[in-house]
Amino acid sequence: MTENRIPVAIIGGGQAGLSVSWYLGRAGVEHIVFEAKTPTHAWASTRWDNFTLVTPNWHCKLPGYAYAGPDPDGFMKRDEVVEWLAGWLDTFDPPIQTHTTVSRLRVAEAGGFELTYVHNGVDATVVAEEVVIATGGYPLPIMPPWAGSLDPSIVQIHSELYRNPEQLPDGAVLVVGTGQSGAQIAEDLHLAGRQVHLACGDAPRVARFYRGKDVMTWLAEMGLYDIPAGVYPGGKAAREKTNHYVTGRDGGRDIDLRQFALEGMKLYGLLVNGKDSSLDFKPTLTSALDKADSVYNSICSDIDAYIARTGVKAGAPSRYEPVWTPDEDPLLLDLAAEGVTSIVWAIGYRPDYRWIEASAFDGAGRPLQNRGLTSVPGLSFVGLPWMHTWGSGRFLGIDRDAKHIADAIIARSLATAGT
Repeated sequence: MTENRIPVAIIGGGQAGLSVSWYLGRAGVEHIVFEAKTPTHAWASTRWDNFTLVTPNWHCKLPGYAYAGPDPDGFMKRDEVVEWLAGWLDTFDPPIQTHTTVSRLRVAEAGGFELTYVHNGVDATVVAEEVVIATGGYPLPIMPPWAGSLDPSIVQIHSELYRNPEQLPDGAVLVVGTGQSGAQIAEDLHLAGRQVHLACGDAPRVARFYRGKDVMTWLAEMGLYDIPAGVYPGGKAAREKTNHYVTGRDGGRDIDLRQFALEGMKLYGLLVNGKDSSLDFKPTLTSALDKADSVYNSICSDIDAYIARTGVKAGAPSRYEPVWTPDEDPLLLDLAAEGVTSIVWAIGYRPDYRWIEASAFDGAGRPLQNRGLTSVPGLSFVGLPWMHTWGSGRFLGIDRDAKHIADAIIARSLATAGT
């Protein structure tokens, strides 16, 4: 390395970027990992107190390191995940530069990529021959454009800032979104005795356990996490669906919104607008619940077919039957009348690659990549959902994805050295 030129820069020190670093380090490829905060910080700083993994612990595999605890079929809590990752970091010494924010990346005139960054308040520039973007697929939390027109006395936070029920003011809470975060945060508040209003999207759901085994273990055995994105059943539409909601809390269980409704949670359809204390919803609650249950039962049917094909021993089949149905789809919610004092927005994130000046994105700002590699020589991505398979972006698929990127860099490095 020279002072202002490096062979490889990895931008992002989460588990994906550090996995690429692990492989490059073993191959003797010089590189630097630029991390805006501290390694794998997101697990401690953006998960709520009662967070648990929704995938079984045996899914947790990183380069040279796998879960080896006493409960492979259990679900680690947030602090246990943080501890597990710290153990992985103790097994190698990545060349990481923390508290370094890369603000601009552009193709350099003399080849490679020019990176502009701030380290401990000091601006600097470096040129890298290769760059791996490992900043995560969706770093910007989404809030609706009309959120600012709601009654200012109502506390509004995004799900990434939610920690526990006690941080919210007394009163009822509206949770918007039924993806994995929204459904689990609604459960967290509900179990704490808070009155919860839940605006449901179109997220599907899945059984936690079925016929004697965790459903995600069944799906792994069926090879669903290994099917390349390009040939995955259902195509692009299936890949862009919100992940199924389920929980690993208290040893793992289903999330049944209908049961929550029986216990007092108030459910609504898709939230579309709001002003002051009045919110408007689409009449989609009944169809959203029915579709989620349909997916639940469809996955059970797929497992049944696999069991029948292979002859593996398993418990008896079953199907979910609704325990509650709405009398009608509610269209309005008066926050003041219902005593709602806070809103948790769990409607997702969006990509933000505005700092990258390279022709590597589609019209929606998403990377144009094939297993992380782009048409821009030397520019690659890692840690994206569906980068290669359904397992991409999860602990189960990170090692494979990182190795693929690292192998490409190592091959180019060897070719360059040989010329």
